[in-house]
Amino acid sequence: MTDNNRRRLLKGLLASGGLLTLTGCDKLSRSDWFVDTLRSSEKLSNFAQHAITPRKAMAKEFTRADISPIHRPNGSTNGSGQEYQRLAANNFADYALRVDGLVKNPARLSLNDLKAFPPRTQITRHDCVEGWSVIGEWTGAKLSAVLEQVQPLPSARYLVFHCADSYGSTGSRYYESIDMEDAYHPQTLLAYGLNGETLPTANGAPLRLRVERQLGYKMAKFIMAIEVVENFEDIEGGNGGFWEDRGYAWYAGI
Repeated sequence: MTDNNRRRLLKGLLASGGLLTLTGCDKLSRSDWFVDTLRSSEKLSNFAQHAITPRKAMAKEFTRADISPIHRPNGSTNGSGQEYQRLAANNFADYALRVDGLVKNPARLSLNDLKAFPPRTQITRHDCVEGWSVIGEWTGAKLSAVLEQVQPLPSARYLVFHCADSYGSTGSRYYESIDMEDAYHPQTLLAYGLNGETLPTANGAPLRLRVERQLGYKMAKFIMAIEVVENFEDIEGGNGGFWEDRGYAWYAGI
């Protein structure tokens, strides 16, 4: 199935209610009827997405001629809190990504440490639940390489990304999660560069997740820590992400 056909099928499912979990906004997420609808349709959505595209499939990559003139930011456009502002004021020279939880070798990785991993550059399309798309060139460390260093324990099943930005009407800190299958996907990056330049603040500096087979809300920005866990039941709302706690699907594959 071609990429365009896949997108048309997904839109058809959305129109019929099968993928209502991929739409909405902060106002809708506070509506009981909308959240109930989202949760009731998530199993059907996951089944449809997995039937359409294998989890290990590669996202389409584009050429430099396809890059959008402006890479529109999604979600919040700046980190919050004194610690983030202190790091930003020093151009993130003192930044260190904490990677811990169910790992053999917990680590604190500076930007230089991350840049020492073999870099990957890919030109991919970012699809937002709001209905817009943009193509950009991302450069970063493959998440799989970081995991090889910290060595997740056998009980590890998920990675939870803790972020510096507050978002939505509640002012809650953003967080997201993915499973090990997506974490080891070759296109899953901890990105520190966009379009040949240092990652701009609005797009998630100093570090953001790129998990190219999912919608934009899964791609956490302003990452401060990665926690490797067996489950996320006791983290925030227990659903694996800021928007998931408000009724969105945990798996947002496209």
